Amino acid sequence: MTILTLLTALTVAFDLATARKCQNVTVPVSISARQGIFNLKAPASNIEVTDFILNATQQGVNATKEILTGYHTVSGNYELAATYCAPDSGHGNALQILTHGIGFDKSYWDLSFHNYNYSYAETAVDQYNFSTLSWDRLGIGMSSHGDPIATIQQPLEEAALHALTTKARSGELPGVDAKFSKVVHVGHSFGSQISYSLARDYPTASDGLILTGFSQNSSFSAYFALGANWVVAKQIPHLSTYSVGYLAPADVSGVQTNFFAPNNFDPSILSMGFETAQPVAVGELLTLGTYGVNHFGGPVVVITGERDIPFCGGNCLATGNSSLPSIPDGVAHNFPNASMFKSVIVPNSGHALNLEYSCATTFHTAQQFLVGNGM
Repeated sequence: MTILTLLTALTVAFDLATARKCQNVTVPVSISARQGIFNLKAPASNIEVTDFILNATQQGVNATKEILTGYHTVSGNYELAATYCAPDSGHGNALQILTHGIGFDKSYWDLSFHNYNYSYAETAVDQYNFSTLSWDRLGIGMSSHGDPIATIQQPLEEAALHALTTKARSGELPGVDAKFSKVVHVGHSFGSQISYSLARDYPTASDGLILTGFSQNSSFSAYFALGANWVVAKQIPHLSTYSVGYLAPADVSGVQTNFFAPNNFDPSILSMGFETAQPVAVGELLTLGTYGVNHFGGPVVVITGERDIPFCGGNCLATGNSSLPSIPDGVAHNFPNASMFKSVIVPNSGHALNLEYSCATTFHTAQQFLVGNGM
């Protein structure tokens, strides 16, 4: 046997030994939430979509408040599409529940692109011995859909994440023979907002928070809304099953503007990002955000790209305040009880941290933070 053959055999053996085991699961949940009632008809044409976005981003006008007529409780039985991954040796040290943001589904966390070099799950499971549970947010992907204004709002999606967490802790995930005493919530963008809200409303639901693509500065949300060039989602072939009231970027330039920093991505992954993009429900755009002091007592890390558009306006280091190193550092004051708070700016990265050349920095920063805090 030649040295080259031996090395190849050892490499294959190592890959097999460290390969994660993943399975798709469908998780039934019964949930309810207090939701907004909006006097708004779902935009059915691209002109109506543009009008909605222009009204929503008008300076000095609270468009959401103008169409909010009250609140009611929305309840229902839904199915959440999820993927559970564990190390080859068995269930991991702790479970990371991964919540994607707008424009994506659960595949954001385990991209097969370039032999899984852009896979958060590969790093967490194979290299750090965690288990992961990624899921399609309610209303998106293979999870149950619903009325895109009345049903698919942030409060009900938070309730879905809470129910998913409860089932994971108690060993009720279908086909997963494990209970998890330690659960970390990892979010991206809107998924970080949902994870923040979960920890605020249910402080004991989580043992740690990783909030990626995140800050609490809402000054730049119009950049994201206007940059996408939203259209009726069902007009796009791979999104044709979505109802009126779901929106999606019209072209690849909208995806690039909102998610990718200059000179920090493979053009092929940008194309893939558009060709597999998922929509956003109007109800999500009307209710997204974070508010209030979060009394969560565990460790918290915020990881945001230096060139993030929606949360930093393209420059996370331009704070206008010499005592505030970055815009995401401002999140710290809303976590007065966190056992550890850390903010990390990924140099030259945009909003879609997992899809850029700098993704390894994001992945390892997250895992090393958890390990360093006893996970």
